[in-house]
Amino acid sequence: MRWLLEYSAPYDWPAMLGFLSARAIAGMEGVVDGVYSRSIALNGVHGTLSIKPGAADALELTLDFPDSAAVPEIVARLRRMFDLDADLPTMHRQLAVDPLMARLIAEHPGLRVPGAWDGLELAIRAVLGQQISVAAAIKLAGKLVARYGEPLGSSRHGLTHVFPQAGVLAAADLATLGMPKSRGRTLSGVAQALLDDPLLFEPGREGGIARLRALHGIGDWTSQYIALRQLRELDAFPSGDVGLINALVALEGRPVSARELLQRAEVWRPWRGYAAQLLWTSLSRSD
Repeated sequence: MRWLLEYSAPYDWPAMLGFLSARAIAGMEGVVDGVYSRSIALNGVHGTLSIKPGAADALELTLDFPDSAAVPEIVARLRRMFDLDADLPTMHRQLAVDPLMARLIAEHPGLRVPGAWDGLELAIRAVLGQQISVAAAIKLAGKLVARYGEPLGSSRHGLTHVFPQAGVLAAADLATLGMPKSRGRTLSGVAQALLDDPLLFEPGREGGIARLRALHGIGDWTSQYIALRQLRELDAFPSGDVGLINALVALEGRPVSARELLQRAEVWRPWRGYAAQLLWTSLSRSD
């Protein structure tokens, strides 16, 4: 099955694809020849999908999923994941008040904030990424998927497993994958929290960041990151992020503290999340 997911141009597909490629979990995601593919699980049913640029301001979705009734939800999730409904003109007008942001927007006028297919998956990724490199976190995530994920009935595009279910992760000793015991407990705790509150990662729900911060092992950086990419709170801003600080240092040529970054970001409200994405992207001109 094929669909066209339309958007208002411009759209920076190379930046989106670069972000996803750098974080692709082996066996669950892949990027080949400009096409992003992944496995999905929805209501206990498994399938795969592929996304690539289509014609006339749209992304082309190829879906292999046995339950056609789930298509509207799949499409809605993908529209959030690929940020297809962003009001870029409105955001750009506000951000461009800052000359630095105006410059970054000119370099990446179609930049979007990558979202997530699933809230639990994004939260697990965020916790795995605490205080380690992206590459190290993705390696751990690959081990987690291989050990605890459910195998796909048939392998396509190198996709072999779907992301583990919350009940499996809540009961598992994840520290055996090669991480501190405290982090393993945090991961299991996040999965249990979702079992206790199935709407924990629901976009648009009031008080989402506060609920995340109440979880054991979830601090400000992790909660803000999850809020931006999954809850789609577009003013979320992980001000202590080393990448954001390094980007501002490189762009302005002077030392910058986390507090200074947070103060600087006040002028970017209510779109600080897009400002963050512009700063992250500036660190890698190849994205």
